[in-house]
Amino acid sequence: MNVTRVPACVLVADDDAAIRQLIAVYLTGAGFTVVLAAGGAAALELAAVSRPRVAVLDASMPPPAGWEVARQLRADPATAAIRNVVLWPDGSRQASPAVQSGVDACLAKPFSPAELVALVHGLAGPG
Repeated sequence: MNVTRVPACVLVADDDAAIRQLIAVYLTGAGFTVVLAAGGAAALELAAVSRPRVAVLDASMPPPAGWEVARQLRADPATAAIRNVVLWPDGSRQASPAVQSGVDACLAKPFSPAELVALVHGLAGPG
């Protein structure tokens, strides 16, 4: 029997269009389906509709920021299972413990494409 796997969906939310597109290229190249949001409010709306397995969220996008989007996703039973990664701003090597407690992973910018893909693969689990 031949089983076809459906690629895991990943939501990418960042207010910087170039970064959003770059992350999308990395993740689609790794076999994921990607949906894009230009900010936190759009990310929450898209998450409710697309039900991604993982959300990659920019910590410094206009409110709601990535860590707040992650908190709201976790608080809603309909989206609570979505794993999330918050991308932390340049120069900050570690997010605060308060922020980390509400997310599955933090990744400092700049990051390597391989590092991001490996992290998303780990959070997405088996296809």
